[in-house]
Amino acid sequence: MGIREVHVDEIIPVVERLCIESNIKLPKDVKDNLCQALEEEESPLGKEVLKDIIKNTEIAERKNIPICQDTGFAVVFLKVGQDVHVVGGSLNDAINEGVRCGYTNGYLRKSMVVDPFLSRKNTNDNTPAIIHTEIVPGDKINIIFAPKGGGSENMSALRMLKPADGVEGIKRFVLETVDRAGSNPCPPIIVGVGVGGTIEIATLIAKKSLLRPLGQHHPQPEIANLERELLKEVNKLGIGPQGFGGLVTALGVNIETYPTHIACLPVAINIQCHVARHLEVEI
Repeated sequence: MGIREVHVDEIIPVVERLCIESNIKLPKDVKDNLCQALEEEESPLGKEVLKDIIKNTEIAERKNIPICQDTGFAVVFLKVGQDVHVVGGSLNDAINEGVRCGYTNGYLRKSMVVDPFLSRKNTNDNTPAIIHTEIVPGDKINIIFAPKGGGSENMSALRMLKPADGVEGIKRFVLETVDRAGSNPCPPIIVGVGVGGTIEIATLIAKKSLLRPLGQHHPQPEIANLERELLKEVNKLGIGPQGFGGLVTALGVNIETYPTHIACLPVAINIQCHVARHLEVEI
């Protein structure tokens, strides 16, 4: 197989479109689960909140406006085929130019600041994007764009557990984190859990787990059962839609794992609000 060339001019408009469309339309699995949550919720106030959430998503799609005023960090997951040669410029620069165009031309809120704790001056184009790149076989470029709101990101957490803490330690940490978050991440939420690897791998796989369709469980039965158990326990907390109480605090718990050191058990939790936006394309 020969090397396939992809010009950056082909990448920029694709990323621009992903920025705009992902902020307007929820994935079908998320919409379906919100409707299912409405059927399951018993709290009258919780039901009204869910009706408003569903109505809001319908209005956003019909009027081509953002579902949420927080149009998020521009989080990009790239799978780059090893037989692809990007020409005409830098791949990362192309991604950032696409974000710049998307957030400007789509009239999306720009939330990135240059310096995290000094001037905090806005970059005015929502760059730089948060780019995660994986080299894979083939000659394609797969792009997943996942805008991530600041409120839910703030409720995320990392803990370096001891191996002896085991499954019970993981469960306690997840429930403590969700309980502490309360209404802040705009429930019903999706709880992404990363277990293993190093400190940075755990947080990365926690975020990647949020891309898995709701209702699609981990292929390993023991982990799939833990996902189901944790979802039940999270929903017993009674936080409910938007924190007003009820049966539906979370739509799903997704767990991803990675091999780790004999002395370690890192666990990361990445909480996603009900506006679980992501869109995928292959070039």
